[in-house]
Amino acid sequence: MSSLEAKIGNNTVPKKILCCDGGGIRGLITVEILAKIETDLRSKTGNHSLLLGDYFDFVCGTSTGAIIATCIAAGMSIDEIRKFYLDSGELMFKKSKIYERLKFKYDDEPLARKLRSVINDKLSNNDSDNDVTLGNKNLRCLLMMVLRNHSTDSPWPIWNNPEAKYNNKTRNDCNLNLPLWRLVRASTAAPTYFPPESIALAEGTPDQYDFVFVDGGVTTYNNPAFLAFQLATAEPYQLKWQTGKDNMLIVSIGTGNSAMEKLDDEAGDLWLGSHASSVPGALMNAASAGWDMACRNLGDCRFGAPIDKEFGCMSPVAGSTATNSSVPIMFSYIRYNPDIDVKGLGAMGLSDIKPESISKLDSIKHIPDLQRVGIEYANQHVDVKTHMRGF
Repeated sequence: MSSLEAKIGNNTVPKKILCCDGGGIRGLITVEILAKIETDLRSKTGNHSLLLGDYFDFVCGTSTGAIIATCIAAGMSIDEIRKFYLDSGELMFKKSKIYERLKFKYDDEPLARKLRSVINDKLSNNDSDNDVTLGNKNLRCLLMMVLRNHSTDSPWPIWNNPEAKYNNKTRNDCNLNLPLWRLVRASTAAPTYFPPESIALAEGTPDQYDFVFVDGGVTTYNNPAFLAFQLATAEPYQLKWQTGKDNMLIVSIGTGNSAMEKLDDEAGDLWLGSHASSVPGALMNAASAGWDMACRNLGDCRFGAPIDKEFGCMSPVAGSTATNSSVPIMFSYIRYNPDIDVKGLGAMGLSDIKPESISKLDSIKHIPDLQRVGIEYANQHVDVKTHMRGF
């Protein structure tokens, strides 16, 4: 029995789910937070070669989070994932040809080649030229990534649960047969930044059909934590893990809360151009906060910064066994996500970093600052012994 089969089938032990938000090169913030988690888990368990893909039962990601989640599920250490980002940062955002820049800013080929090479090298057991697929048996845990199917105008969470409806191997269009690197590439295909990804289903059969995919971050699931909970527990998805604060832990990691106040804007300043540039980011921030709130309402929130001045953080008072919710508690929950506005950076002792320099998806010139944010936030807030106790 593979480690993946064991994790799916054994429903008697507590389940641990890791979820990684989208955010472009800001994924380096997530990587540094994960580095602290990995280091502390190695110390806690006494296993100094522990990999997060072995510790977590289910890893999920959107966009840059899909890259991180896939690397973890493939058995890469955080040192290896960090190296991937540092080596690939400029490749991720290599300017497209001048005549193509009206369509998309960056060339997708360098990143696609890198993803294909890293994923195939890590998971393949032979010298075959065939691409590793979503159903690869060497994946250490359940893996889910969020894509947006432009052709059907719908979010597509795609995962490797062999019991899921569209993973039935008798289907010509079984999702497990899809090349893994192409799914990751599709989840990162941010509109205007990169070209979309076309993927053929039931390829080579009379039933073949093609779909066009773009970045999962332009669905409402840039933060995939609640979606992961649904997949793990709802009957149609055929996993049906037990709920309860002692039975399930969800660790959700963001790429930095970058909502920018515009207190000086007046009604007359809002027109077609300003809305076109600001609405997508505003919707993504609102959706991310909304799913965070849902998780805190249904979960026992062990850590998370206040969401707003009214909702707060929804964490129980220290020493109290009470919860702040009137609904049954479904899981234990942690949300790590640094505020990267002026106030948040100042609280971390990073006032020399300008929010506008690290808030963009393509801030490759400020990679060292993104790492500093992740490292300092993790040092101040990540507490594996307390936050992940019992798991």
